[in-house]
Amino acid sequence: MTVGIASPCSVRAFGALGDGQTLDSPAIQAAIDACAAQGGGTVYLPAGQYLTGSLFLRDNICLHLDAGATILGSENPEDYPVIHSRWEGRHQDTHAPLITAQSIHHVSVTGRGVIDGRGDIWWKAKKEGTLKHPRPRLIGFSDCTNVLIEGITAINSPSWTINPVHCQNVNIRGVTIINPADSPNTDGINPDSCRLVRISDCYISVGDDCITIKSGTEHEDPDRYAPCRDISITNCMLERGHGGVVIGSEMSGGVKNVVISNCVFIGTDRGIRIKSRRGRGGEIEDIRVSNLIMDGVLCPFTMNLYYHVGVRGNTDVSDKNPHSVDDTTPRLRRIHFSHITARNVQHAAGFLYGLAEMPLEDISFTDVSISISNEADSGYPEMADDIPSMSQAGFFIRNARHLRLEHVEVSGQVGEVFDIADSEDVIIIK
Repeated sequence: MTVGIASPCSVRAFGALGDGQTLDSPAIQAAIDACAAQGGGTVYLPAGQYLTGSLFLRDNICLHLDAGATILGSENPEDYPVIHSRWEGRHQDTHAPLITAQSIHHVSVTGRGVIDGRGDIWWKAKKEGTLKHPRPRLIGFSDCTNVLIEGITAINSPSWTINPVHCQNVNIRGVTIINPADSPNTDGINPDSCRLVRISDCYISVGDDCITIKSGTEHEDPDRYAPCRDISITNCMLERGHGGVVIGSEMSGGVKNVVISNCVFIGTDRGIRIKSRRGRGGEIEDIRVSNLIMDGVLCPFTMNLYYHVGVRGNTDVSDKNPHSVDDTTPRLRRIHFSHITARNVQHAAGFLYGLAEMPLEDISFTDVSISISNEADSGYPEMADDIPSMSQAGFFIRNARHLRLEHVEVSGQVGEVFDIADSEDVIIIK
């Protein structure tokens, strides 16, 4: 019997049982392929629990999860084929994401349903060092145009949760992402070398950075370099995580034209975090951050060009003396913060450390109010070699040029409000 294509196309018509026990990915993939063969449309998952491995979306397909529908990630690694894709800054063989799209257009994942990556087996394998290939992401789109992800709840991702790479015109809105605090590298939303990205009205609580903007590393094929640019992040609630909104450390292709506004950060390690190091190259420029509330963050603002993860103890990275400037020298400039309140801060009001040979340039803070907790723990505001542990500190700033601090109030700190050295053209207006 031939199954006709309706609009929307229910996966039940193709044999998906939704019983949480039967592997439904062959039936769901058949529905996707049949719908695409008719020119596209909506592939509909009614209420039920659908056990699947990797699903591959096609042109003009909307995967819609109705309220009560849950996609359960298979716990069998063989259900995630190995593909070639960018992961942590360079293209390599990785397990395909649970929801995969490659080189297609007009693709969306929508609805009030849940995508549960059931990442525990992957987290355990990561900690034990038994993985042959990098873990699957929950939703991974590469080289796609006109992407929409809306309304869904994403939980327990094996690694990064939503990761568009080399995509254009991406909308991510109204999404809830929850991963355990101790789950490794389960970032929330990571646009990588994308253009025209809008992230709005999301709630994110994860085991790594909540939202991170990336553009590859020095280990990537130069032909694949592209900036991540023209991005807005608005009206989001970001809780826990190593950073609220982060740029880097993979930034070799550059990051440009970013607006971050109207967000609340609750208990993230850092608030706005920008990180890179020598050898990585790239430029981060024209960033505007405004109208934020932070509560219980360790350090609200960090810019760290001595980021040491993966190269701890490398003296070329950690050396605080000036090096020669070339294409591998990262540059941070024209970054502006305004109308921000941070309460119950722990380690420091801010940590800004440019390179001796390439200072942070044209940085401003305007109308910023920071209150340090009187019960603050001590610790490191950033990940870098040879930096002091801090508690209840003000702003720690090294190697900055054209720095403006206007109506910046810090209360409850121990020591100076502004500990600034090796910097020039600094203006402080109370």
